[in-house]
Amino acid sequence: MRRTKVIGAPDAARIVLDADTIAINGFAGIGCPEALAKALEERFQATGSPNGLTLVCAAGLGDRGGRGLDHFAHKGMVHRVIAGHWGLAPRLGAMARAEQLEAYCLPQGVISHLYREIAGGRPGVLTRVGLHTFVDPHHEGGRLNSRATGELVRRISLGEADYLFYPAFHIDVALVRGTTADPEGNVTLEREALSVDVLSMAQAARNSDGVVIAQVERLIERRRLGFRDVVLPGALVDAVVLASPPDHPQTFGDDYNPAFTGEISAPEPAPAPGPLTPRLVIARRAAMSLRTNSIVNLGVGIPEGVGAVAHEEGLLDSITITVESGAIGGVPASGLSFGAVSNAQAVIDQASQFDFYDGGGLDQAFLGAAEVDADGNVNVSSFADRIVGAGGFIDISQNAPSLFFLGPLVAGATAVIEDGRLRITEESETRKFVDRVKQVTFNGPHARAQHQSVHYITDRAVFRLAECGLELIEIAPGLDLERDILARMAFRPEISPGLREMDPRIFREGVMGLAQTCPTPIEDRFHHDPAEDVVYVNYEGMTLRTGEDVEALAAFLDGRFVAVGHRVHVIVNYDDLALAPAAAEAFAAMVVRNTERYALSTSRHSQGRALPPAF
Repeated sequence: MRRTKVIGAPDAARIVLDADTIAINGFAGIGCPEALAKALEERFQATGSPNGLTLVCAAGLGDRGGRGLDHFAHKGMVHRVIAGHWGLAPRLGAMARAEQLEAYCLPQGVISHLYREIAGGRPGVLTRVGLHTFVDPHHEGGRLNSRATGELVRRISLGEADYLFYPAFHIDVALVRGTTADPEGNVTLEREALSVDVLSMAQAARNSDGVVIAQVERLIERRRLGFRDVVLPGALVDAVVLASPPDHPQTFGDDYNPAFTGEISAPEPAPAPGPLTPRLVIARRAAMSLRTNSIVNLGVGIPEGVGAVAHEEGLLDSITITVESGAIGGVPASGLSFGAVSNAQAVIDQASQFDFYDGGGLDQAFLGAAEVDADGNVNVSSFADRIVGAGGFIDISQNAPSLFFLGPLVAGATAVIEDGRLRITEESETRKFVDRVKQVTFNGPHARAQHQSVHYITDRAVFRLAECGLELIEIAPGLDLERDILARMAFRPEISPGLREMDPRIFREGVMGLAQTCPTPIEDRFHHDPAEDVVYVNYEGMTLRTGEDVEALAAFLDGRFVAVGHRVHVIVNYDDLALAPAAAEAFAAMVVRNTERYALSTSRHSQGRALPPAF
């Protein structure tokens, strides 16, 4: 007898029992099993059941308008919520503030990894992610209100290092989503923007003796699905629910965008710099720090603008932008489609993306900052009037070697850019640089101990994390240091002896010409491998216009080669080196001198253009 797992949404809702632990898949406004969430809400409103639920979601789901996790925002329906992010479900957040449920926030990547540990029958996640933040038991232990008294994370020592241990838990029901299913429950994701955690969640529920309910947008006869296309095998699925189109948008921002799935290659948008505002000033200054060949994460909000500036400046081919949702390459979407990417090179599972991030795979991260204090701590997760949560912020900020926090110096102030200068037109008393952040989402002293490079970029000034705390290193042209910056901070930072004005190109209309300048700092262009006794010199993307440019490069190389202390084998990368006629003679002389002084042998590579004889 042919079996079928297809049932209606009301029947699926009746599978869930009181006090069950429900894990729900999705990322912000993407991939929400909306029909299942609505059916559970309707059943609770009609019968008072299921109640006392524990709700788990790695990335948070919602549109700030009642969809997503807000379907569970009814008194008595949910006993405990463990979420990576709360900001898109304001009704649920209001219940947490009113102490009507236990509220917890754990790092997004940790929750994603927990699904895999539960699936594998392992005791939990052991990681350094969350140390010295509000997730650390030495701080709040991830608790967001006084009703939350559970111990969801422990601090342990192994050898001389401290770690956080997040114990595994039982999952009774996994609510997941796909595109197409056959009657036996095999599910494909061809029209989904992301896979997120669909497979590991289903495995976790199944191996917890729980059930898996999959929402899809269409059904076909069995044996019509290619086995390589099946992401969720029918052996893991207990029920399939066919959703109506309004309850199955690709994202809460787009009903369906074929560029998010690779069905089409979307045309590159024309550069559109828009008005030169203080927000754009921040993004432009941040884009100046992009490094060639870097793997980059851009956060939501002002950091999204860094990608737009990089596109305008012709830098996108020089970097790889990633999103913690699993997207690699392409052009990240914004708003309620954040997490999706047009023209992606690849989209992998969220847990695998966080494996890469946690292991140090990111080169640079550009993130938002709501509050900053004198120690360089950053808060983006909790405020007086709302609970937001951290999302992937902690995972990313603790593991990227080079960090840039972006935001205005003062909230609510207005300014204009005139004649290449910033002018404050209306001041505000709402400080973002405060005595002490309300909640530590990023720990400055810990980052300094880990030798991370950290900068704080605002519209008025740029700071870096130094041994003394925050150090002011740049100021916008047109501003008074005392009146417009220091008086608007709750603490006085160190003032760099080399304090300078921000690059004037930032405050002028039009393309800044970043593609013609070197986005890779010169310090990163020389690397000595002692084991192989080889020096790598990287000229990729460098522009040398004058003899003075060559003299500066030669002085740098002399210093590095002298520090090595002996002759070495040298490998040189000439890709996209731009050498102006005025610099050619000096460059050739430098090549001859360096070869004679420092090289045992030389080899070079490039994209086929005419090259100097060595390095």
